[in-house]
Amino acid sequence: MSAPEDWAGGTPAVTSALLAATTRMGPVRAGRALLRLNQASGFDCPSCAWPDPAAHDRSAAEFCENGAKAVAHEGTSRRVGADFFAEHSLTDLESRSDHWLEAQGRLVGPMIRRPGRDHYEPINWDAALDVVAEQLRGLDSPDEAVFYTSGRTSNEAAFAYQLLVRGFGTNNLPDCSNMCHESSGAALSQTLGTGKGSVTLDSLEAADLIIIAGQNPGTNAPRMLSSLERARRHGATVVAINPLREAGLLGFRNPQRVGVHVGLTPTTELAAADDSLYLQVRLGGDLALFQLVGRLLLEREAAAPGTVTDGDFVAEHTVGLDAYASHLRALDVDELLVASGLARSDVERLVDLLVASRRTVVAWAMGLTQHKHSVATIREVVNVLLLQGNVGRDGAGVLPVRGHSNVQGDRTMGIYEKPAEAFLDAIAAEFDFHPPRRHGLDVVGAVEAMREESARVFVGMGGNFVRAVPDTAVAEAALRSCALTVQVSTTLNRSHVVAGRTALILPVLGRTERDTQAGGDQVVTVEDSQGQVHASRGRIRPASAHLRSEVAVICGIGERVLGNRPSAPVVAWRDWAGDYRLIRAAIERVVPGFADFEARASQPGGFLLPHGPRDERRFDTASGRAEFTVNPLEYPRVPAGRLLLQTVRSHDQFNTTIYGFDDRYRGLKGDRRVIMVNPIDLVSLGMADGEVVDVVSEWVDGERRAEAFRLVGYPTARGCAAAYFPETNSLVPLGSRADVSRTPTSKSVVIRLERRP
Repeated sequence: MSAPEDWAGGTPAVTSALLAATTRMGPVRAGRALLRLNQASGFDCPSCAWPDPAAHDRSAAEFCENGAKAVAHEGTSRRVGADFFAEHSLTDLESRSDHWLEAQGRLVGPMIRRPGRDHYEPINWDAALDVVAEQLRGLDSPDEAVFYTSGRTSNEAAFAYQLLVRGFGTNNLPDCSNMCHESSGAALSQTLGTGKGSVTLDSLEAADLIIIAGQNPGTNAPRMLSSLERARRHGATVVAINPLREAGLLGFRNPQRVGVHVGLTPTTELAAADDSLYLQVRLGGDLALFQLVGRLLLEREAAAPGTVTDGDFVAEHTVGLDAYASHLRALDVDELLVASGLARSDVERLVDLLVASRRTVVAWAMGLTQHKHSVATIREVVNVLLLQGNVGRDGAGVLPVRGHSNVQGDRTMGIYEKPAEAFLDAIAAEFDFHPPRRHGLDVVGAVEAMREESARVFVGMGGNFVRAVPDTAVAEAALRSCALTVQVSTTLNRSHVVAGRTALILPVLGRTERDTQAGGDQVVTVEDSQGQVHASRGRIRPASAHLRSEVAVICGIGERVLGNRPSAPVVAWRDWAGDYRLIRAAIERVVPGFADFEARASQPGGFLLPHGPRDERRFDTASGRAEFTVNPLEYPRVPAGRLLLQTVRSHDQFNTTIYGFDDRYRGLKGDRRVIMVNPIDLVSLGMADGEVVDVVSEWVDGERRAEAFRLVGYPTARGCAAAYFPETNSLVPLGSRADVSRTPTSKSVVIRLERRP
């Protein structure tokens, strides 16, 4: 281990990106791909959902290290075909690491695992889709099928997929939002009337104060650092709230600036700057922190009326202030400080910054969304912003930083197990059928249903389901119990190995690849984390002539399953597969905000979807106003001798895709089975850096164990620890989930460390 970095980006990011791209793709193919990445006439990055600058303001290299690695992963020259599966049985593949599986390359033809067999075998496309249709039609109820989406599916594929599923008769449409930002959507919908963030790229860069809570841009959304750099140049202050000291929250060396590489351009200080603040909050203590901040803001306003809060905004646009204020006054300040793990002086400094700011943005990610009290925490974030009128104002608002590149677009297109009645009414009218109204299964519910064998078919549209969900042993057993599992994928991963009695691998085109159908070369659209919809055009040659597009696979299943049903939606599935403009025309008629979809999507940079709170301070809540909420104080209680664990990504990883074994920014190399613990805590536990231990989580229903993790002394908050997922997903039971949103509680796991015999 080396010392953790105190800045992100710079020459190492360029070197790592180019090495990954040229090694996996070859220099010529890599150059062609990267120069089209995130360009107005090119393809959207297949990794995170961070927005692009305006089309006229993009550089020739408009990508980050993680984006380059994602393109290299998809564009690899390695292939996984029939010979590979003939050589490697499922038993053999199960013994391989996740990194090894994913490094084998692109899947190039449909494969089937038949009941009782230990190998996948080739199957042609028509026969493969017939298997899917036969199994679906043979179910006793449509609710015995689960249709998962990872979040990288295009708008066109997502819209077709949800229509197929609802035409089949179920709302079992779990997606990766259930495991990451479901808490954000639940909290924002209640308080502001929409589950989406209100901050655009321009607005972020115009902020006076940017608070980043439970989000690590250096690893999870590196292009956000460029926006933070521009905001700093405009005078913004950056505050980090995070148990771990993260390089990407401390400073940034912009790889786009030549001076950075020759030592002439200084590091842009972010939360490490003298005028800023880095609060190493205790895991799960954010709710207490924002409650204390709200209380102190109200106290300062009472002492100097009209100088701290925005009384006009509160009076005209909100409800619930009196109950909120009364609740805060009744809380014990000492307990709030204990819960947050912070000194009062640090909290007062944060309040000073809020008072001085007239335009404040709060950004967050899974560090806030994956606790039992996550929805309440995000409601408290909104409370603080409402006090000062920081919604519906340029340079201010809420910014949930999404992960997968089109996860927000998928939800807009109807990928949701609890669809709005208005959406169901719209597709019913457009396609002349009666969609199911009963809510379906979310991710946790889907695993439980498969475990209980009340769900017998699983279809995964992208992703690595078994590695994304908690309670690994339970999840694996659940998938294996299915009569059929279908993985619509680009590369091999663990979910292909954890197969149902019959299992299909259906390989598809990646985001980077040219998609030629009967109607010619096709364009798809995506929606970024801030509501901008734009076109994406795959440009590089497909990995195999036998790949189909996700749209073609969905439409092929739709034609087989629903084509002759009198009660099915009226859809020309084959025409949709040949010309995605027909799907966009249907989206335009069904989904609000998509008027003149084709023309606006074809404009460089696309178009911004409407957002009531941001655009006109319109709040579609139960009261018709933005709502202050009252949230009981809640935080994890940790017994003596125990620690509180959060699961995190390494720098060489995107979601469940592992590119390598190094974590450059944290100074860790060659090993993912590590657990980061404050050095003082190691001493108090009688343990030492470098020891190998088992990590044991403790729950009402028993213990869960992850074996052989190396201890690393690391500057994290006292009493807190961190380790990588998916290696530690096994420590989180299905039953531990956030109130309201049901998101797994992967950021607040009570553990003990046991020496190995």
